[in-house]
Amino acid sequence: MQQLLSRRLGCGESAADLAQDAFVRLLQTPRHLDSFDGARAYLSRMAKGLCVDHWRRQDIERAWQEALAARAEAHLPSAEHQQIVIETLCEIDRMLSRLPEKVATAFLASQLHGKPYRQIAEELGVSERMVKKYMAQAMLQCALIEAGFEASL
Repeated sequence: MQQLLSRRLGCGESAADLAQDAFVRLLQTPRHLDSFDGARAYLSRMAKGLCVDHWRRQDIERAWQEALAARAEAHLPSAEHQQIVIETLCEIDRMLSRLPEKVATAFLASQLHGKPYRQIAEELGVSERMVKKYMAQAMLQCALIEAGFEASL
């Protein structure tokens, strides 16, 4: 597993971390696999998913670091606050990837780009009422994320 991850990532340390994550997942949710080939395929899929998650997290961290670099030093958040923001952004990214495409698109258009619901409705080819439903779905997921973070504090 670690060799496969190392080839994909090009970094032995990251591969070791992800291999450990993979085996923790296996221990937490054991699977009954019928054959060696089935187990190998399952581990390969898991490795691919872990790599994708790793790359997405790197992209999010890079974007956050670039945003911080553009700020004045006096206004930089603490390292702890930066980590919390990165974790929150990663969780929002995971949430958006689980939503139906139109729901995620409507949410990003409204919250990130500041577009009004009428314009979003035209772009998606749906009614303004449907955009409101999409936003309600996305906001519910955001509220669940927030509740999870508050519970962990």
